[in-house]
Amino acid sequence: MIKAENVTKKFNNFTALNNISCNIPKGSIYGMVGSNGAGKSTFLRIITGVYKPESGSILIDNEAVYENPKIKEKLAYVPDDLFFLAGSSMDKMAKFYKSYYKKFDMNRFMYLTDSFKLNPFVSINTFSKGMKRQVAIILALSCQADYYFFDETFDGLDPVMRSLVKGLICNDVIERNATAIITSHSLRELEDTCDQLALLHNGGLVFESDVQNLKTSLFKVQIAFNEDYDKNKFSGIEMLHFSKTASVASLIIRGDKDETVNKLKAMNPILLDVLPLSLEEVFTYETESLGYTFDNVLPL
Repeated sequence: MIKAENVTKKFNNFTALNNISCNIPKGSIYGMVGSNGAGKSTFLRIITGVYKPESGSILIDNEAVYENPKIKEKLAYVPDDLFFLAGSSMDKMAKFYKSYYKKFDMNRFMYLTDSFKLNPFVSINTFSKGMKRQVAIILALSCQADYYFFDETFDGLDPVMRSLVKGLICNDVIERNATAIITSHSLRELEDTCDQLALLHNGGLVFESDVQNLKTSLFKVQIAFNEDYDKNKFSGIEMLHFSKTASVASLIIRGDKDETVNKLKAMNPILLDVLPLSLEEVFTYETESLGYTFDNVLPL
């Protein structure tokens, strides 16, 4: 289990993470999404012991991570900015990993290398961006780690490779009770893969929730009345967004769907439709409510 309590990280006068707390259960896939600069990569670097927080604590299996080789041997981290030893091949990198990870499985490494159709004996520098990310993922999954951390996991991968990587991650979580934390700007990938999802914004944790609960706690309503009205008609209902065209209004509402619908029905509307939202729409409206919007930048 990963437990973060009141984690804060600063770079000079910039606060990258501000008082973040969360619990990530064993055997789950935990997705992290957020606006650019929200602190996702910084959070992963703190969890993996690359950075030390200014305050707060990170515990993995009830032990601190920073400068703790015993715990770090349980972790495999694929950063957004990949690094390989100069001039190395996949084979050389595998031997390097094996010197640190006692459970590194060379048979699995060769099986995955063959599955991805990569040559393990040529310089990684000759590989494309997507191929380099495949190499990093193969090395990580060959470590037989208890905890995996993937930063922008699917960046540069084609649809076939994305599907393969998702399957491999899910298989490790199911078969070995491993834990994976994934950051991505592809909300569709997180929706299909993760058990839980967390939204970061400006260094803070806005919410974390089971993916299914997250999708049902926010919903869209289209409603109309015979008389003229504005958003004040819906006082007592938590709205993230309100727009109106002619007599039809579109509302993005957070709360209990059945309770809210009953309230709206009691207003005797002439039109009432309740529509589900995708995770991408949930993210958009949640961040808009925090002031993260650029509508006014577009020319009229």
